[in-house]
Parts: sequence; C-alpha cells; structure tokens
Amino acid sequence: MVDLSFKYKTLIDFLKSEAPFEPELSIILGSGLGDFAEQLKIIKSISTSDIPGYPESTVVGHKGKIHFAEYKNKKIILFQGRVHFYEGYNINECILPVFISYKLGAKNLLLTNAAGGINKKFSPGDLMLATSLNGILIKKELTDLIGLTNQTGKNNFINLPDPDFNNIIKKSAETEKINLKEGVYFYTKGPTYETPAEIRFFAKYGADAVGMSTVHEAVYSSYLGIKTAAISCITNFAAGISNQKLSHSEVTETANRVKDTFARLVKAVINKI
Repeated sequence: MVDLSFKYKTLIDFLKSEAPFEPELSIILGSGLGDFAEQLKIIKSISTSDIPGYPESTVVGHKGKIHFAEYKNKKIILFQGRVHFYEGYNINECILPVFISYKLGAKNLLLTNAAGGINKKFSPGDLMLATSLNGILIKKELTDLIGLTNQTGKNNFINLPDPDFNNIIKKSAETEKINLKEGVYFYTKGPTYETPAEIRFFAKYGADAVGMSTVHEAVYSSYLGIKTAAISCITNFAAGISNQKLSHSEVTETANRVKDTFARLVKAVINKI
C-alpha cells in the first residue's frame, strides 16, 4: 500500500497554500469536455505542470489545469484533464484528483467522461447518468491502494453512485428538458479500444457504455466518504455496434457538438447542490 498523505505531502501543502477557498464540489472533466471551464467564473487557475509531483496528462483534450471557480456562489474545484492507466501511470497517480479534492475539503464529486455506447438505444451525443459501475478489471489495483478496508469504508460503497446526487442530476435534466439516458458504465484499462467480441461480452453482463476512466476514481471517492456521481457523454458506438472505425478525433468532435447541452446540465446540477 502507498501512503498517499506521505507521497503527496509537498503537492497537497502547495495546493492548500494556493487555494483561494475550500470547495463544496469537485468536477473532473473527461475527454473533449474541458471547455466547460469557460462556463464558470474562474477565481484561480493552476497548471498541473507547476504543481510538484503532479503527473503529466498526454492525451488530446486533457489540458492539465486545476481551476478554482464559482457558479451562483457555489465554490468548485475543476480538473481540466485527467491521467489514465494507459498513459503508463499507477493507480495512486490516476486517483490523485480525488485525493486532492478530499484533502481540500470537497464533499461532492461529479465525474465526467467520454464513453462508447454499447446499449443500441443510445446514440453519439447522448448523455448518460451512471446507475452503476463495473470495476471487475481494476479490483486488484484498488485493493493494493486501499487495502482491506474497515467497515465504514465498506459501507460507503453501498451508496455508489450516491442516490441523492443521482436524483439531483435527474431533476436537473428534467428542468433543462434534456433527454438524459441512464445505464451501467464498464471500465477497461486500454490503451486500445475494445474488440467487438469484448463488447458483446460486456453487453451480456449488463454494460450500457464503456470507457477507460472513472471507476477507480468513483470507488476511491466513495471509500473516502465523498458523495459521488458520474455522467458519460456517449461520443461513439462501441466496437462492433456500427461499421465505423473508432478514433479519438470522433470522441472529441462529438463531445464538442454536445458541449452546450452538457454545460446546461452541469450548471443546473451545481445550482441544486
């Protein structure tokens, strides 16, 4: 097990000295969704390259910035970009935004991601609220991170995703007249996209969307007692669902097309928290 408080002491001390406030809400932005930062009043921005010990994001659409922002008097820490296992990082680096959020006092965490649609009723451009998360492929890494957790930590997983938080998101979608899908997000490590055979396997076991992030962040956040929810932007059909070849450019293009709808939903959620 890695002692995160020891490993990231310098990093956390730096951010505590730079933070202009204690955030109520943390938001981690997925591929192609980074433009949402422009929708908020930015109080202070920090490049992750200026933070001691912060891993570098190498993926297009992940800018590597942490913003302290406000929206309708709500105080927010916003991570514009994340790092992934497929970039060669360890789990203690991939969950760093969650650890930072916890150390700075955030009580709520909204995870967002770009995902491939497995459910044939979904289309590129849909937004999906995660009703559950499949983390079978990452359980060993999570055990290595948090060990054999105590009963309180185990009980926290009962509310993952947090039902109250999910209800806020559903009501926000109704208010904004957004057709919000619901489904199960299935995690894979990457770095390659999934094969059609893998997608058929995932579908058989209840997956509605698939991606390469979010689950480990959500599990660790829940373990820490943070109310956690996740929204996926369905940016493409998963492999084998259509004849179109998968590409990261399609992911970013679709996310850009629905960024206004995404922004309306997230701002409504912030307003209701």
